[in-house]
Amino acid sequence: MKVLHVEAGKHLYGGALQVVFLLGGLREQGGAHILACPVGSAIAEAAQAVATRVHEIEMRGDADVGMVGRLRRLIRQERPDLVHLHSRRGSDVWGAIAARLEGVPVVLSRRVDNPEPRWLVPLKYRLYHRVITISEGIREVLLRQGVPQDKVVCVHSAVDTQRYEPGCQDRAWFREEFGVREGELTLAMAAQFIPRKGHHTLIEALPAVLATQPNVRVLLFGQGPKEGEIRNLAKQKQLEDRIVFAGFRRDLHRVLPCVDVMVHPASMEGLGVALLQAAACGVPIVAGRAGGIPEIVRPGVNGELVSPEDPAALAAALLPLLGDEMLRLRYGSAGRKLVVSEFSIPAMVAGNASVYQEVLSTAGDGLRRRPL
Repeated sequence: MKVLHVEAGKHLYGGALQVVFLLGGLREQGGAHILACPVGSAIAEAAQAVATRVHEIEMRGDADVGMVGRLRRLIRQERPDLVHLHSRRGSDVWGAIAARLEGVPVVLSRRVDNPEPRWLVPLKYRLYHRVITISEGIREVLLRQGVPQDKVVCVHSAVDTQRYEPGCQDRAWFREEFGVREGELTLAMAAQFIPRKGHHTLIEALPAVLATQPNVRVLLFGQGPKEGEIRNLAKQKQLEDRIVFAGFRRDLHRVLPCVDVMVHPASMEGLGVALLQAAACGVPIVAGRAGGIPEIVRPGVNGELVSPEDPAALAAALLPLLGDEMLRLRYGSAGRKLVVSEFSIPAMVAGNASVYQEVLSTAGDGLRRRPL
């Protein structure tokens, strides 16, 4: 089997990192797996070790109609059995049109849970033979918008459970790196600074948390357009000395095992890879009841769920965990077991490979199939 994978992301996190995991697992199963990605992207370098070949091509976003021609030429050159589109940024539509014009079956991975315009859904999703969602929450969004049930398959995203594992190896480094004092408890949030992630809800909840647990320090990992706004809100609440804006980190596998509680009060979330990473590290989680998050956070088992946009509910869920070390340990242990059993890389690879086999076995619906 030869598959052309198309990933338009330029950075090596989120969906792009999942593609690298997938390519590595598929390589062990045999066949050829070729990657098309943007020129100069981080995934191009990372995929060299796991892909059969890597093609760096221009990908300029949703308005880049020329992507159709570039991908058609690549399809003619590589002659794949199937095209797997892994992201948006134009590659979801232009890549599907290119594959269809070349008579090759096409599969789309969908990683976000935001609804699309009603008029667009029937036009767009008729292009794909299957849509792979990374959570049941995203699958439900598509079904509610009218995508046929037999076209949508859920295959959970994965976390590297050998890289992300419990046990803080260097607590002295952790304290020095983030200014955490001896005896302080740490809340961490790892997310882009965009409205739907819920940073403002966390900031609004902190005064109530600190009134009962004054020895709490908050670590905010990530970057994004709303960072300045969140900094200003923290200043207005006089919380600057309690919050560390830690920026984007490539060493969360080293950081997360040292954290006491992960918090993620999002109002929309496809699944939440940072939550998988935290759970793999044995960290209990308090998060918003939204999108695919309930598939990771099981109330009373490995964390708690709260209504989005509700600072009081968030504070009420955080305080029992911050006040009970044994509860944190119990939730953390259960979270690690959950990730290992349901969100492993082998399970994700097997799920995608199964979709490929199903599509190729039933792809006689008018495709101009060519012998390899």
